[in-house]
Amino acid sequence: MTIQIEYETERQLNIDYEKLASRVAAHILETEHCPYDVSVNLVITDNEEIKKVNQEFRSIGAPTDVLSFPMIPFETPADYSIVEDQDEYFDLDTEELVLGDVMISVDKVFAQAEEYGHSVEREFSFLFAHSMLHLLGYDHMEPEEAAVMERKQAQALEDLGITR
Repeated sequence: MTIQIEYETERQLNIDYEKLASRVAAHILETEHCPYDVSVNLVITDNEEIKKVNQEFRSIGAPTDVLSFPMIPFETPADYSIVEDQDEYFDLDTEELVLGDVMISVDKVFAQAEEYGHSVEREFSFLFAHSMLHLLGYDHMEPEEAAVMERKQAQALEDLGITR
């Protein structure tokens, strides 16, 4: 598994975000029975930059905590049959399945950790788990989908001992 990380802001998280991202991604991929080595791009940024991207891609002129850009058009979450014999979903050099891109706002990580009364580590991990599920085709537009996604996020963090 490769997680390419671009840190694009001066404000530091002061946590081992690389290790956390790897632990969270590995656990999500294991519980979702991903049969491939994967790559994910993670951009850690600030409210100003994530607001621009949110406006560009979602027509929402406000900062958000996390954005996910899946590369694979899963019809059913974590149904990997869609990528079989489809070279365009793989990095031909590394043979890794390219899941997509994640963007997290450091400013929102700090604000939401304080708001919810938990650690920066827990908030970062929650947001990354949320995005990993999006990259695997999960969504939360409907109440039933949201319940599934929330359960999977909570279980992953509990399994990893990253609790409130």
